[in-house]
Amino acid sequence: MKKGAILVLILCFTLCTNSLALAVPPDFNGGVNNEYEYVELVFVTGQALRFIGEITVTEKDKDDSKTISYKFQLTPEDKSIKGKLDRKITYEIDYDRRSDKGQTIAATKMTSYKETITMDKDKYELEDYQFSKSDVIDNRPASNFSSGTLEGRKYYTINKNQGKLIVDVSGGEVGYDNFWGNTSTQIIEYYYECDRTIPAEGDEESEEVAWQGTVKASVSDSTTKSLRYADNTPVFTSFAGAHMRVTRQELSSIYEYDMPRMNDGIPSSTRRDQNTVSLSRQMVPRIEKLIIPKFRDLGGHWAEDNINQLYSLEVFSGSSNFFAPEVPMSRIDFIRAVVKACDIRPTVSAAKTRVSSKKAPPEVSPYVDLMVGSDDYDYAKAAFQKKIAAGVSENVFAPNDNLTRAQAITILVRALGFENIAPTPGFRTSFVDDREIPIWGVDGIYMAQKMGLISGDHFNRVNPNQSMTKAEASAMLVKFLGFLQNDLQKDYRENIVLYN
Repeated sequence: MKKGAILVLILCFTLCTNSLALAVPPDFNGGVNNEYEYVELVFVTGQALRFIGEITVTEKDKDDSKTISYKFQLTPEDKSIKGKLDRKITYEIDYDRRSDKGQTIAATKMTSYKETITMDKDKYELEDYQFSKSDVIDNRPASNFSSGTLEGRKYYTINKNQGKLIVDVSGGEVGYDNFWGNTSTQIIEYYYECDRTIPAEGDEESEEVAWQGTVKASVSDSTTKSLRYADNTPVFTSFAGAHMRVTRQELSSIYEYDMPRMNDGIPSSTRRDQNTVSLSRQMVPRIEKLIIPKFRDLGGHWAEDNINQLYSLEVFSGSSNFFAPEVPMSRIDFIRAVVKACDIRPTVSAAKTRVSSKKAPPEVSPYVDLMVGSDDYDYAKAAFQKKIAAGVSENVFAPNDNLTRAQAITILVRALGFENIAPTPGFRTSFVDDREIPIWGVDGIYMAQKMGLISGDHFNRVNPNQSMTKAEASAMLVKFLGFLQNDLQKDYRENIVLYN
């Protein structure tokens, strides 16, 4: 196999309201691939046969639609089997964006298909393919979440007029996509029904054959980003070491099948072939070196690693050599960090836009303590538009006020949109100081505890109105990023594929 023979999906790692890119396994056949090889199990003969080869994936994006085309050229992994699979499939996805609800409906239809499978003397041709898939995508500031359902039916002819094979396809797909990773997991079931004639050879008579089988494919395409620290080897150097961001993509699949036990194309009337086969392929990791923090007041501090990680990721910014970890974190500094961590692009304010309509009135800040044109205003505006954070009153944002624990927790949970899945209002949290939690913070604190972002102190208090230091806020942000990196992947891949 020549290097570069496979053109794989180009995944979008940036997140904005218009981004709908999700990691998606190739087509809907349970196969997996890396840069060099694609592999899937093929069951048209009634047997589980591993095919390998090349896959080409091309995408064309328009404003409210996307076209994805797949081309497969595969042969049996077992070289003693004479066979070949050629498949060309094109899907068109139309997006119905409901900006008022922060959601998108995606409708997928198949616009062209061609598939031919040859196995020794038999030739299977895809004569008809009916397919429909619909997804709902919940566009949240920190992550897009999606859920889809699909139905399909394939109709193959065998050697033109020697029989037919019908494959009913049904299943679902769930996924998420954020700046720190994305995962899409499909659970697809296939029901095979074959009726054919085995032609006569020599003195033998032709034989009518019928068989049925079922296959369940659980396939996951997952991309994750992680941070690694590497020491700098030289003794005389301006920095001790640096972080790097490592991006990894892995596709894994589990086939569970119940097919007839075949002997020269004739199914056994008493015995079945039941088995489970796992497939996995990994892309070559991508390495990105990050900015080097050089704070002089962090040596030995308990939050040193957290702060350095966030600065390397440019969640924190600035050129000062001093971070002042025990100083209270301000509301606007935390909001700026969350907006950057979620990779939200703040809208440039009207005061910074050189070209504008003369008829358009100048932008007016709704807050008396934030001026249009300042960086603080742009980040506060982005947080307000995404419904992450608001002012402390109708016209006061209080950007420089100390950040409280309840405010920080609520901002992070709202960034994920998880406050909506808290219990019906009126419930109580398990913390002993539950009555001190502001009404607007109850949902966020409940969900943050469930997510593992927070826990009570030695007295099981959450201390909702306590100001947070910059060190404490940094530790909470790192936990939040860890949830985006690891917990979501576990929930959308391991918990589904391994335990379903």
